[in-house]
Amino acid sequence: MKSLKIGVATVPISKSGIPPLSNLMEMLSTYSENLCLFTGNDGYTYFTSDPRFHVEGRVYPARGTSLLARFFHYFWIQITTARQIVSRRNDVDLWIFFFGGYRLHLPLVTAKLLKKQVILLLADSGGRHTESMDDIRSRLPKLFGNFPYEHADKIIIYSPRLITDFHLESYGHKIHIAQEHFLDFNTFTVTTPFSKRPLLIGYLGRFSEEKGIQQFLKALPAILDNQKDLRILIGGDGPLRESVETSVEASKNSTRVDIPGWIDHNNLPGYLNQIRLLIIPSSTESGPITLLEAMACGTPVLATRVGMIPDIIRDGETGFILENNSPGCIVENVTRALSSPDLEKIAEAGRRFVVENYTFDSAVARWKNILEESG
Repeated sequence: MKSLKIGVATVPISKSGIPPLSNLMEMLSTYSENLCLFTGNDGYTYFTSDPRFHVEGRVYPARGTSLLARFFHYFWIQITTARQIVSRRNDVDLWIFFFGGYRLHLPLVTAKLLKKQVILLLADSGGRHTESMDDIRSRLPKLFGNFPYEHADKIIIYSPRLITDFHLESYGHKIHIAQEHFLDFNTFTVTTPFSKRPLLIGYLGRFSEEKGIQQFLKALPAILDNQKDLRILIGGDGPLRESVETSVEASKNSTRVDIPGWIDHNNLPGYLNQIRLLIIPSSTESGPITLLEAMACGTPVLATRVGMIPDIIRDGETGFILENNSPGCIVENVTRALSSPDLEKIAEAGRRFVVENYTFDSAVARWKNILEESG
């Protein structure tokens, strides 16, 4: 396969976006000797020193709370990204719009006017859960309707299930199934045998509404009352951080809940090797990488039936499925999972599944035909 001239563009991302973006860049580097990246905030800070990539972007100042300030912030990102696409017009033939790419309307138009191929990689809900988010960045895509999906050359999603979840039925001819997910199994591995782990369960992820953290917090009193020796780990950060901390501090069982804050990705395997069950109570997902990382560490996962999760978790075999993320359902299924006599076997089966399906080579193979057709 010939070397492709590829660029990747994202909205400004937080620390949680670095591992998936890093995976994508590593994978694309096998296809491109001249790989460009335009991103912002934590993404720009992390990648700017990597000599393998041509990295542009900036750390954007915190957007204001007024509607005018949020509009300005939104359009400033549009303009700076579009300018970068113009400046790289001789270096890039194919642009991949990743995190928040469906919101980068002006850059997408710019790429198309320059006769570049455009791929939308939907790592989140593709704007389809915006009714739950009070943010100008999530309201504006509604005003533009399906513009990004109509003008992209290809749309990549993690699972066929997401075609209906994201209301993409009209774009079936453009849709491809692939992921950037792969794991280093020397890092994400079992270092603490399951039988040696304390009675500890955890939530590790972004503190935001669509991730279901609030429903999990509401379930905690009953979970802790049901199991007197159980402790809870809640690791992460996000817009609901203050609310999460206040809720835990006000509860009668606050001494049994640990909130270490944001967990560096390098330290994540150590935390995953301490817990007996990871809960992912999201109301919407594409494909949480933490799901795979937990399973690789021999940690069973209890997760909602969203995104690619049902493609990976077979209930009672490789993990456990939540039919919904209501507090009552979470309480019932945490109890079910922890009391399962096959819990350790389920953990082992989950690890085998991930090791067999999420290597670097398998990730590259999933993208091969997509990129060759675009080249």
